[in-house]
Amino acid sequence: MSSLYPLIQNETIKMIKKRRFMVIFLILLVLIPIFTYAQYRVSAEREKQFGTSNWRVEAEQSLKDMTNRLSSPRVPEEWKRYMKVEMTRIQYALERDVNPTTPNGVTFTREFMKNALSLFVPLLIAVVGADLVSSEQSSGTIKLLLTRPVPRWKILTSKLIALVMFVSLITVMIGVICYFVSGSVFGFHGWDEPVLVGYRIVGEELSTADVYSVSQWRFILMEYGLAWYPLVVVACITIMVSVLVRSTAAGMGIMLATLIAGTILAEMASSWTSAKYLFMLNLGTIDFLSGALPSIPGLTLTFSLTVLTVWAAGALVTAYAVFTKRDILN
Repeated sequence: MSSLYPLIQNETIKMIKKRRFMVIFLILLVLIPIFTYAQYRVSAEREKQFGTSNWRVEAEQSLKDMTNRLSSPRVPEEWKRYMKVEMTRIQYALERDVNPTTPNGVTFTREFMKNALSLFVPLLIAVVGADLVSSEQSSGTIKLLLTRPVPRWKILTSKLIALVMFVSLITVMIGVICYFVSGSVFGFHGWDEPVLVGYRIVGEELSTADVYSVSQWRFILMEYGLAWYPLVVVACITIMVSVLVRSTAAGMGIMLATLIAGTILAEMASSWTSAKYLFMLNLGTIDFLSGALPSIPGLTLTFSLTVLTVWAAGALVTAYAVFTKRDILN
């Protein structure tokens, strides 16, 4: 580990000098206020529409609207299954008098990560890690790096550790920026408000048998912990692509196309059950906390974490095998 430390330090300095982390920081500083303002407009419009800020009025109206839509023959069966699950969730929240979307900075922080985990945040990770190896291969600096009396596996390990550090930093940074930006609009309260967890999908129905409430601060720790692991998996796959592809642009294009394809498949391939083995469709681990209906039948938290682990292990084995044996002179 003593010989790894200067390598990790070197990789960290190189990533900082590339200023991609600063670009991501600026992107978040621009986009999160936009999302906050959009949420503020939605909240204001709802209050204007219903004439009150009481969440129960809106929830009861949503139940009525969904009940009417369920009777329509033009509504697809997939949407009907989704609406039945949501109706059960709303009804349970009404019975327990727990507002699932209390307007405050804490709620916005957890909802933002939930919505951004499947595509937006993984794209940021891909942008940071796509050129870790490929840029040095295309510029030729990898030859100078490998002339040092250090095993190749240690060099790649230092790059991986540095990337995981930045993944962790980005995850924390998203939470901090979300809280302070949205808190300035909606208020900084809400840490002790209850959140219902423990929902389970049984067949095509939502089971509330094991539901219990936790404080929002506990829920956010659970949520961001579950978000961190898929992002680390994306980082491992990005490392593999960076090793296999010498062009940074090509590597980044592969990752962007793969992640976007996963979002499209989640919407279009619900009947293709084999798609559940693709890592892109298992990134939304947070959804299992709220008992959301999975995009493909058979997805569970344990299954998704297992699939992600297998993909990460396969990516790292491939990356190390290629990197340690590649002929850098040709």
